[in-house]
Amino acid sequence: MINIRPVSDLRNKYPEIEELVLKEDEAVYLTKNGYGSMVVMSLEKYSKLMSDLEYNEYVENALDEADKEAENPNTKYYTHKEMMQMARRIIDGE
Repeated sequence: MINIRPVSDLRNKYPEIEELVLKEDEAVYLTKNGYGSMVVMSLEKYSKLMSDLEYNEYVENALDEADKEAENPNTKYYTHKEMMQMARRIIDGE
């Protein structure tokens, strides 16, 4: 369930917000004058979010690089059979 609270609850009901954030591992969305103002979350949740973003950025960059390589007319493509033969040679130490 999304927890939306007025920003004044941060001051007046801190223990409730802390319990939601730390013990129930939920983010709390704070509003000011009826509009979204900020989000409060645990350090662990924030760290995971940042890690996921960095991983997604890494994957996106790798896919962009693969797209560029695929567009290059000099790129050599291998058949499934050729790839399996190369993999077998590597595994066998040839």
